[in-house]
Amino acid sequence: MLKNSLKLALKVLARRKVFTAISLVGIAMTLSVLMAATAILDNVLAPRVPESRLDRILAVGFVRMHGPENTERSNPGRGFLDKTIRNLPGVERTATYSEIQSAVVYDGALRVELPYRRADAEYWKILDYRFLEGGPFSGADEAANRSVVVITEDVRKKLFGGNAAVGKMIDIGGEPHRVVGVVPTVPFTQTIAYSSLWVPLGPPTDEEKKATFGNLIAIVLAKSTADIPMIQREFNTRVSHVPIDDPKTFKEIRSALDTTFEGIARDLTDDKFGERGPTVLRIGFLALALLFMTLPALNLVTLNLSRILERASEVGVRKAFGAPRRMLIGQFVVENVVLTVLGGAAAFVLAFLLLSIFDAVDFLPGAHFDLNLRVFAWGMLIAAFFGVFSGIYPAWKMSRLDPVNALRGGAL
Repeated sequence: MLKNSLKLALKVLARRKVFTAISLVGIAMTLSVLMAATAILDNVLAPRVPESRLDRILAVGFVRMHGPENTERSNPGRGFLDKTIRNLPGVERTATYSEIQSAVVYDGALRVELPYRRADAEYWKILDYRFLEGGPFSGADEAANRSVVVITEDVRKKLFGGNAAVGKMIDIGGEPHRVVGVVPTVPFTQTIAYSSLWVPLGPPTDEEKKATFGNLIAIVLAKSTADIPMIQREFNTRVSHVPIDDPKTFKEIRSALDTTFEGIARDLTDDKFGERGPTVLRIGFLALALLFMTLPALNLVTLNLSRILERASEVGVRKAFGAPRRMLIGQFVVENVVLTVLGGAAAFVLAFLLLSIFDAVDFLPGAHFDLNLRVFAWGMLIAAFFGVFSGIYPAWKMSRLDPVNALRGGAL
């Protein structure tokens, strides 16, 4: 049955070449933009080197204290992290690093301002950097607070003309550092891995060991994705037992150990929805996609309704010979889905060209956007939904044609 419907759909679309061409152009333009947007989101949210274990990584990036009259929010300090993330059950590794900061790097008369992070040795074991030269700094480097640095390929090119950099010295903020490793440039869309320079976090001071607030971020690598809910529950329990520094001013302390998507949802919604933030964000993305598809869908509905008038006699004959309404609706929806899937395939090519242009002009520095099978599958799903969405009403309208009027060429 479905095979016959597909054959008929292809014959109908081939017979009405002008309608098919106009529809394909509109569909392809709409879906190409949606596919390009999906590819960009995929670049941010999907695991890829060096964040190849992103599906198992959770991060804590804020601490907030609430009181009757005051609220204070900051990155966590070492004291808070020691009380909440150390030795969590279900965790394979734990790492700590600083927020991105700006460093001035001197190379003779050359002055370059670059983003840098401080990180501990475990950071390199959770993330999957590919070293072009050398390797990461070690726990011994961190404990001794050695002045060593890992740099990106871009920095090597700027400072050393692309020549070997390991063992050479660079001046960071007036202090000489020895290069121990070089990694490929990381796009800033990979928020955990992004930087141009990495230096050891160094041993904590006595004050840092007690600090609730600081400029740090901590990540944990779950043993499996199934362990994530348990890890988050244990973290929340520990947070509830963290002593408040100023109990007269603040009565409650909050934090969260989030997946990447949960963290983005929390930031974009300003944490107004709490645990419901990811659901709200998903609904928001879906609403935007539906709104974007509404106008072309309405245009396709109009074209489909006009096409029904041309096929009134055909519909009348089929109804006169006993074709049920269900069959007619199914046939027309199949035709529309075939049309939109063909448009989706064309959109895939257009999206590839669009993303290639983004890469060529360095739209997001260091980012490389590609259309993998996951993005293609989402694109085809969007195309199929678009086909059903824009075909249901015309199909229902067609099924209601009176056979006698239809055979006479009557209106709907």
